[in-house]
Amino acid sequence: MTAQPTQDVLVRRQDAAGFLSLNRPKAIHALTLDMVHAMTAALLEWRDDPAVEVVIIDHAEGRGFCAGGDIAFLRNSALNDGGVSGRKFFHDEYQLNHLIFTYPKPVVAFMDGITMGGGVGISQPAKFRVATENTRLAMPETGIGLFPDVGGGWYLSHLKGRIGQFLALTGARLDGAECLWAGLATHYLSSEGLAQAKARIASDPHHCPQILGELATIPTPARIAANSEAIDRLFASDRYEDILAALRADGGEWAEKELAALATKSPQTCKVALRQLALGKHCADFGANMTMEYRIASRVLLRPDFTEGVRAVIVDKDNAPQWNPAAPEDVTESLLDAIFAPLPANEEWKPL
Repeated sequence: MTAQPTQDVLVRRQDAAGFLSLNRPKAIHALTLDMVHAMTAALLEWRDDPAVEVVIIDHAEGRGFCAGGDIAFLRNSALNDGGVSGRKFFHDEYQLNHLIFTYPKPVVAFMDGITMGGGVGISQPAKFRVATENTRLAMPETGIGLFPDVGGGWYLSHLKGRIGQFLALTGARLDGAECLWAGLATHYLSSEGLAQAKARIASDPHHCPQILGELATIPTPARIAANSEAIDRLFASDRYEDILAALRADGGEWAEKELAALATKSPQTCKVALRQLALGKHCADFGANMTMEYRIASRVLLRPDFTEGVRAVIVDKDNAPQWNPAAPEDVTESLLDAIFAPLPANEEWKPL
Protein backbone atom coordinates (compact mmCIF):
# COMPACT_ATOMS: atom_id res chain seq x y z
CA MET A 1 0.00 0.00 0.00
CA THR A 2 1.33 3.42 -0.94
CA ALA A 3 0.20 6.69 0.58
CA GLN A 4 0.55 10.14 -0.90
CA PRO A 5 -0.51 12.79 1.62
CA THR A 6 -1.77 15.92 -0.16
CA GLN A 7 -2.89 17.83 2.96
CA ASP A 8 -6.63 18.31 2.38
CA VAL A 9 -7.13 15.17 0.28
CA LEU A 10 -5.27 11.94 1.01
CA VAL A 11 -4.65 10.15 -2.27
CA ARG A 12 -3.51 6.56 -1.86
CA ARG A 13 -3.62 3.09 -3.30
CA GLN A 14 -4.57 -0.08 -1.45
CA ASP A 15 -4.69 -3.38 -3.32
CA ALA A 16 -6.84 -2.75 -6.42
CA ALA A 17 -8.46 0.41 -5.06
CA GLY A 18 -7.65 4.07 -5.35
CA PHE A 19 -8.71 6.02 -2.26
CA LEU A 20 -9.65 9.69 -2.18
CA SER A 21 -10.05 10.59 1.49
CA LEU A 22 -11.14 14.14 2.30
CA ASN A 23 -8.94 15.49 5.08
CA ARG A 24 -10.06 18.95 6.15
CA PRO A 25 -11.77 18.05 9.42
CA LYS A 26 -12.00 21.54 10.94
CA ALA A 27 -14.21 22.55 7.99
CA ILE A 28 -16.06 19.21 7.91
CA HIS A 29 -14.06 18.52 4.74
CA ALA A 30 -15.66 21.35 2.75
CA LEU A 31 -14.18 21.37 -0.74
CA THR A 32 -11.58 23.91 -1.80
CA LEU A 33 -10.40 24.40 -5.37
CA ASP A 34 -7.13 22.65 -4.50
CA MET A 35 -9.10 19.63 -3.24
CA VAL A 36 -11.15 19.58 -6.45
CA HIS A 37 -7.96 19.64 -8.51
CA ALA A 38 -6.29 16.92 -6.42
CA MET A 39 -9.26 14.59 -6.82
CA THR A 40 -9.56 15.30 -10.53
CA ALA A 41 -5.85 14.65 -11.13
CA ALA A 42 -5.99 11.32 -9.28
CA LEU A 43 -9.09 10.17 -11.14
CA LEU A 44 -7.55 11.04 -14.50
CA GLU A 45 -4.35 9.17 -13.57
CA TRP A 46 -6.26 6.09 -12.39
CA ARG A 47 -8.69 6.05 -15.31
CA ASP A 48 -6.21 4.31 -17.58
CA ASP A 49 -4.25 2.45 -14.89
CA PRO A 50 -5.21 -1.25 -15.00
CA ALA A 51 -3.96 -1.69 -11.42
CA VAL A 52 -6.78 0.52 -10.15
CA GLU A 53 -10.09 -1.31 -10.55
CA VAL A 54 -12.29 0.67 -8.15
CA VAL A 55 -12.25 4.14 -6.58
CA ILE A 56 -13.36 4.79 -3.00
CA ILE A 57 -14.29 8.30 -1.86
CA ASP A 58 -14.49 8.80 1.91
CA HIS A 59 -13.22 11.08 4.66
CA ALA A 60 -10.08 10.56 6.69
CA GLU A 61 -11.03 11.77 10.16
CA GLY A 62 -13.47 13.89 12.10
CA ARG A 63 -17.23 14.17 11.81
CA GLY A 64 -18.99 14.40 8.54
CA PHE A 65 -18.22 13.32 4.99
CA CYS A 66 -18.30 16.74 3.31
CA ALA A 67 -20.20 19.85 4.39
CA GLY A 68 -20.16 21.47 0.95
CA GLY A 69 -17.99 23.88 -0.98
CA ASP A 70 -15.84 26.78 0.14
CA ILE A 71 -18.65 29.31 0.62
CA ALA A 72 -16.40 31.99 2.14
CA PHE A 73 -14.16 31.79 -0.95
CA LEU A 74 -17.16 32.18 -3.25
CA ARG A 75 -18.51 35.17 -1.33
CA ASN A 76 -15.09 36.81 -1.37
CA SER A 77 -14.99 36.34 -5.14
CA ALA A 78 -18.42 37.89 -5.57
CA LEU A 79 -17.42 40.89 -3.48
CA ASN A 80 -13.86 41.45 -4.70
CA ASP A 81 -13.09 40.04 -8.13
CA GLY A 82 -16.40 40.20 -9.96
CA GLY A 83 -16.94 36.48 -9.54
CA VAL A 84 -13.94 35.45 -11.66
CA SER A 85 -12.39 33.03 -9.15
CA GLY A 86 -15.86 31.88 -8.04
CA ARG A 87 -16.80 30.91 -11.59
CA LYS A 88 -13.49 29.04 -11.88
CA PHE A 89 -14.39 27.10 -8.72
CA PHE A 90 -17.82 26.15 -10.07
CA HIS A 91 -16.41 25.28 -13.49
CA ASP A 92 -13.75 22.93 -12.17
CA GLU A 93 -15.97 21.46 -9.45
CA TYR A 94 -18.61 20.61 -12.06
CA GLN A 95 -15.92 18.97 -14.20
CA LEU A 96 -15.07 16.74 -11.22
CA ASN A 97 -18.77 15.91 -10.70
CA HIS A 98 -19.10 14.97 -14.36
CA LEU A 99 -15.86 12.95 -14.32
CA ILE A 100 -17.18 10.83 -11.44
CA PHE A 101 -20.57 10.42 -13.15
CA THR A 102 -18.99 9.17 -16.39
CA TYR A 103 -16.07 7.27 -14.82
CA PRO A 104 -15.46 3.91 -16.54
CA LYS A 105 -14.61 2.15 -13.26
CA PRO A 106 -16.93 1.72 -10.28
CA VAL A 107 -16.80 4.52 -7.71
CA VAL A 108 -17.96 3.91 -4.14
CA ALA A 109 -18.81 6.94 -1.97
CA PHE A 110 -19.14 6.49 1.79
CA MET A 111 -21.52 9.21 3.01
CA ASP A 112 -20.82 8.69 6.69
CA GLY A 113 -21.96 11.85 8.46
CA ILE A 114 -22.83 15.30 7.13
CA THR A 115 -23.16 15.23 3.34
CA MET A 116 -24.25 18.60 1.98
CA GLY A 117 -23.88 20.68 -1.15
CA GLY A 118 -20.51 19.87 -2.65
CA GLY A 119 -20.49 16.63 -0.66
CA VAL A 120 -23.64 15.59 -2.50
CA GLY A 121 -21.87 16.57 -5.72
CA ILE A 122 -19.04 14.07 -5.23
CA SER A 123 -21.17 11.25 -3.82
CA GLN A 124 -24.31 11.16 -5.98
CA PRO A 125 -22.45 10.52 -9.26
CA ALA A 126 -20.84 7.42 -7.72
CA LYS A 127 -22.19 4.03 -8.80
CA PHE A 128 -22.41 2.92 -5.17
CA ARG A 129 -23.51 5.36 -2.48
CA VAL A 130 -23.31 4.10 1.09
CA ALA A 131 -25.32 5.71 3.89
CA THR A 132 -24.96 4.98 7.61
CA GLU A 133 -26.75 5.86 10.84
CA ASN A 134 -24.60 9.02 10.86
CA THR A 135 -25.62 10.29 7.42
CA ARG A 136 -27.25 13.71 7.27
CA LEU A 137 -27.76 14.67 3.65
CA ALA A 138 -29.11 18.02 2.49
CA MET A 139 -29.01 20.61 -0.24
CA PRO A 140 -29.47 23.76 1.88
CA GLU A 141 -28.45 26.31 -0.74
CA THR A 142 -31.73 28.27 -0.95
CA GLY A 143 -31.04 29.42 2.62
CA ILE A 144 -27.93 31.31 1.48
CA GLY A 145 -29.20 32.61 -1.84
CA LEU A 146 -27.50 29.90 -3.86
CA PHE A 147 -29.24 26.97 -5.59
CA PRO A 148 -28.95 23.14 -5.40
CA ASP A 149 -26.14 22.81 -7.90
CA VAL A 150 -23.38 20.16 -8.39
CA GLY A 151 -25.90 18.06 -10.31
CA GLY A 152 -28.96 18.73 -8.17
CA GLY A 153 -30.97 19.52 -11.27
CA TRP A 154 -30.37 15.94 -12.41
CA TYR A 155 -30.46 13.90 -9.18
CA LEU A 156 -33.30 15.68 -7.43
CA SER A 157 -35.51 15.84 -10.51
CA HIS A 158 -35.24 12.08 -10.99
CA LEU A 159 -36.38 11.14 -7.47
CA LYS A 160 -39.84 9.65 -6.94
CA GLY A 161 -42.81 12.02 -6.79
CA ARG A 162 -41.94 15.56 -5.66
CA ILE A 163 -39.31 14.61 -3.08
CA GLY A 164 -36.61 16.37 -5.08
CA GLN A 165 -38.50 19.64 -5.28
CA PHE A 166 -39.23 19.46 -1.55
CA LEU A 167 -35.54 18.91 -0.74
CA ALA A 168 -34.41 21.65 -3.13
CA LEU A 169 -36.73 24.28 -1.68
CA THR A 170 -36.65 23.49 2.04
CA GLY A 171 -33.08 22.20 2.44
CA ALA A 172 -34.52 19.41 4.61
CA ARG A 173 -31.98 16.98 6.06
CA LEU A 174 -32.36 13.28 5.39
CA ASP A 175 -30.86 10.60 7.60
CA GLY A 176 -29.31 7.44 6.19
CA ALA A 177 -32.54 5.45 6.23
CA GLU A 178 -34.32 8.25 4.36
CA CYS A 179 -31.50 8.43 1.80
CA LEU A 180 -31.91 4.72 1.10
CA TRP A 181 -35.69 5.07 0.83
CA ALA A 182 -35.41 8.04 -1.53
CA GLY A 183 -32.78 6.41 -3.75
CA LEU A 184 -30.00 8.82 -2.83
CA ALA A 185 -28.12 5.88 -1.27
CA THR A 186 -27.74 2.45 -2.83
CA HIS A 187 -26.77 0.69 0.43
CA TYR A 188 -27.09 1.19 4.18
CA LEU A 189 -24.29 -0.03 6.43
CA SER A 190 -23.48 0.42 10.09
CA SER A 191 -20.55 2.81 10.50
CA GLU A 192 -18.81 0.03 12.40
CA GLY A 193 -18.77 -2.06 9.22
CA LEU A 194 -17.22 0.54 6.93
CA ALA A 195 -13.57 -0.39 7.48
CA GLN A 196 -14.31 -4.01 6.64
CA ALA A 197 -16.33 -2.99 3.58
CA LYS A 198 -13.51 -0.81 2.23
CA ALA A 199 -10.85 -3.47 2.81
CA ARG A 200 -12.91 -6.19 1.14
CA ILE A 201 -13.80 -3.99 -1.85
CA ALA A 202 -10.14 -3.01 -2.28
CA SER A 203 -9.05 -6.65 -2.35
CA ASP A 204 -11.98 -7.91 -4.45
CA PRO A 205 -13.45 -5.02 -6.45
CA HIS A 206 -15.39 -7.22 -8.87
CA HIS A 207 -17.66 -8.33 -6.04
CA CYS A 208 -18.36 -4.81 -4.75
CA PRO A 209 -22.18 -5.09 -4.92
CA GLN A 210 -22.14 -8.48 -3.20
CA ILE A 211 -19.81 -7.21 -0.46
CA LEU A 212 -22.00 -4.18 0.23
CA GLY A 213 -25.08 -6.39 0.18
CA GLU A 214 -23.58 -8.86 2.65
CA LEU A 215 -22.54 -6.12 5.08
CA ALA A 216 -25.76 -4.10 4.76
CA THR A 217 -27.88 -3.66 7.86
CA ILE A 218 -31.61 -2.98 8.13
CA PRO A 219 -32.21 0.74 8.65
CA THR A 220 -34.76 2.31 10.91
CA PRO A 221 -38.03 3.30 9.17
CA ALA A 222 -37.63 6.28 6.84
CA ARG A 223 -39.49 9.14 8.48
CA ILE A 224 -39.97 11.02 5.23
CA ALA A 225 -42.05 8.14 3.86
CA ALA A 226 -44.90 9.15 6.19
CA ASN A 227 -44.94 12.61 4.60
CA SER A 228 -44.45 11.55 0.98
CA GLU A 229 -48.15 11.86 0.11
CA ALA A 230 -48.29 15.36 1.55
CA ILE A 231 -45.09 16.30 -0.28
CA ASP A 232 -46.42 15.05 -3.62
CA ARG A 233 -49.69 16.93 -3.11
CA LEU A 234 -48.47 20.23 -1.65
CA PHE A 235 -45.27 20.55 -3.71
CA ALA A 236 -46.96 19.42 -6.93
CA SER A 237 -46.56 22.67 -8.87
CA ASP A 238 -43.45 24.04 -10.56
CA ARG A 239 -44.77 27.52 -9.68
CA TYR A 240 -43.47 28.64 -6.28
CA GLU A 241 -46.52 30.76 -5.47
CA ASP A 242 -48.74 27.70 -5.98
CA ILE A 243 -46.69 25.66 -3.49
CA LEU A 244 -46.89 28.42 -0.87
CA ALA A 245 -50.65 28.75 -1.43
CA ALA A 246 -51.14 24.99 -1.10
CA LEU A 247 -49.23 24.91 2.18
CA ARG A 248 -51.24 27.84 3.56
CA ALA A 249 -54.52 26.27 2.50
CA ASP A 250 -53.61 22.94 4.10
CA GLY A 251 -53.19 24.47 7.54
CA GLY A 252 -51.87 21.27 9.11
CA GLU A 253 -48.96 21.17 11.53
CA TRP A 254 -46.55 19.71 8.98
CA ALA A 255 -47.56 22.24 6.32
CA GLU A 256 -47.13 25.10 8.77
CA LYS A 257 -43.65 23.88 9.67
CA GLU A 258 -42.58 23.73 6.02
CA LEU A 259 -44.15 27.11 5.31
CA ALA A 260 -42.10 28.59 8.15
CA ALA A 261 -38.96 26.97 6.73
CA LEU A 262 -39.63 28.41 3.27
CA ALA A 263 -40.11 31.87 4.77
CA THR A 264 -36.38 31.90 5.58
CA LYS A 265 -35.29 31.05 2.02
CA SER A 266 -34.39 33.29 -0.89
CA PRO A 267 -37.48 33.66 -3.10
CA GLN A 268 -35.20 34.13 -6.11
CA THR A 269 -33.30 30.91 -5.63
CA CYS A 270 -36.43 28.93 -4.75
CA LYS A 271 -37.82 29.91 -8.14
CA VAL A 272 -34.47 29.15 -9.76
CA ALA A 273 -34.47 25.69 -8.16
CA LEU A 274 -37.94 24.83 -9.41
CA ARG A 275 -37.07 25.81 -12.98
CA GLN A 276 -33.69 24.05 -12.67
CA LEU A 277 -35.34 20.75 -11.71
CA ALA A 278 -38.07 21.10 -14.34
CA LEU A 279 -35.42 21.53 -17.03
CA GLY A 280 -32.94 19.09 -15.50
CA LYS A 281 -35.38 16.20 -15.69
CA HIS A 282 -35.47 16.56 -19.47
CA CYS A 283 -31.79 17.22 -20.12
CA ALA A 284 -30.31 14.85 -22.69
CA ASP A 285 -27.58 13.79 -20.28
CA PHE A 286 -25.73 14.80 -17.13
CA GLY A 287 -23.35 17.02 -19.11
CA ALA A 288 -26.24 19.07 -20.47
CA ASN A 289 -27.52 19.52 -16.93
CA MET A 290 -24.11 20.75 -15.78
CA THR A 291 -23.96 23.21 -18.67
CA MET A 292 -27.28 24.63 -17.46
CA GLU A 293 -26.13 24.75 -13.84
CA TYR A 294 -22.93 26.58 -14.74
CA ARG A 295 -24.97 29.26 -16.49
CA ILE A 296 -27.10 29.62 -13.35
CA ALA A 297 -24.07 29.66 -11.04
CA SER A 298 -22.32 32.34 -13.10
CA ARG A 299 -25.31 34.65 -12.64
CA VAL A 300 -26.51 33.76 -9.13
CA LEU A 301 -22.98 34.22 -7.73
CA LEU A 302 -23.25 37.93 -8.51
CA ARG A 303 -26.88 38.44 -7.54
CA PRO A 304 -27.49 40.28 -4.21
CA ASP A 305 -29.01 37.27 -2.43
CA PHE A 306 -25.85 35.18 -2.40
CA THR A 307 -23.55 37.60 -0.58
CA GLU A 308 -26.43 38.64 1.70
CA GLY A 309 -27.40 35.05 2.47
CA VAL A 310 -23.87 34.05 3.37
CA ARG A 311 -23.53 37.19 5.49
CA ALA A 312 -26.69 36.40 7.43
CA VAL A 313 -26.17 32.67 7.92
CA ILE A 314 -22.39 32.19 8.02
CA VAL A 315 -20.58 35.52 8.58
CA ASP A 316 -22.74 37.56 11.00
CA LYS A 317 -24.98 34.62 11.95
CA ASP A 318 -27.95 36.91 12.60
CA ASN A 319 -30.13 34.67 10.38
CA ALA A 320 -31.96 37.75 9.15
CA PRO A 321 -31.20 38.01 5.44
CA GLN A 322 -32.75 40.88 3.50
CA TRP A 323 -33.62 39.16 0.24
CA ASN A 324 -33.75 41.13 -3.00
CA PRO A 325 -36.31 40.64 -4.50
CA ALA A 326 -38.03 40.22 -1.15
CA ALA A 327 -41.22 38.48 -2.29
CA PRO A 328 -41.79 35.55 -4.66
CA GLU A 329 -44.11 37.57 -6.90
CA ASP A 330 -41.30 40.08 -7.46
CA VAL A 331 -39.04 37.39 -8.95
CA THR A 332 -40.07 37.83 -12.55
CA GLU A 333 -39.91 35.39 -15.43
CA SER A 334 -37.61 37.81 -17.25
CA LEU A 335 -35.15 37.71 -14.32
CA LEU A 336 -35.21 33.91 -14.41
CA ASP A 337 -34.73 33.95 -18.17
CA ALA A 338 -31.62 36.09 -17.72
CA ILE A 339 -30.21 33.74 -15.06
CA PHE A 340 -30.75 30.67 -17.29
CA ALA A 341 -29.66 32.25 -20.57
CA PRO A 342 -26.72 30.76 -22.50
CA LEU A 343 -23.31 32.26 -21.86
CA PRO A 344 -21.06 33.52 -24.64
CA ALA A 345 -19.73 30.49 -26.53
CA ASN A 346 -16.20 30.86 -25.14
CA GLU A 347 -17.52 30.99 -21.55
CA GLU A 348 -19.82 27.95 -21.58
CA TRP A 349 -19.01 25.00 -19.31
CA LYS A 350 -17.36 21.98 -20.92
CA PRO A 351 -16.56 18.55 -19.50
CA LEU A 352 -13.01 17.31 -19.24
